[in-house]
Amino acid sequence: QVQLVESGGGSVQAGGSLRLSCAVSGYTISRKCSGWFRQAPGKEREGIATIYPSYGSTFYADSVKGRFTISQDNAKNTMHLQMNSLTPEDTAMYYCATRSGLSPSQCRQLREDQFDSWGQGTQVTVSS
Repeated sequence: QVQLVESGGGSVQAGGSLRLSCAVSGYTISRKCSGWFRQAPGKEREGIATIYPSYGSTFYADSVKGRFTISQDNAKNTMHLQMNSLTPEDTAMYYCATRSGLSPSQCRQLREDQFDSWGQGTQVTVSS
C-alpha cells in the first residue's frame, strides 16, 4: 500500500521561505514521476512542480518558476519542495503525488488526473 505523508507546512510572512517534505512508503519514487500540487480556497487544484529523476528533469508552473525548487532524496524515498519569496497568493493546501508509468512529456504537463497516489496535504499560509 502506497502512503505519502507531507510535512513542513505552516504560517510565514510574505517574502519568507518554507520547505515541504513528502515521505513515501510502499513505493520507490526514484524512477517515477512525482510532484507537488496545491489548492487554494475556492480554486481548483493546480500542479506546481514535478520531477522525473531518471532524466534529471524538473518542471514548474509559471506561477512558481524561479521561486520554488522540487528535489528528491532517493535514499530516504522522500520529496521536497523548497519555497522562497512566498506571497499571499501562495496560500493553499499543498499535496504531493506520484505515479508510475508516466513519460517525461506527461510528467511535465503537471496534470493532477495523471497521478493516482496522494498525500493528505499540508497547509501553507502566507500573510502580508
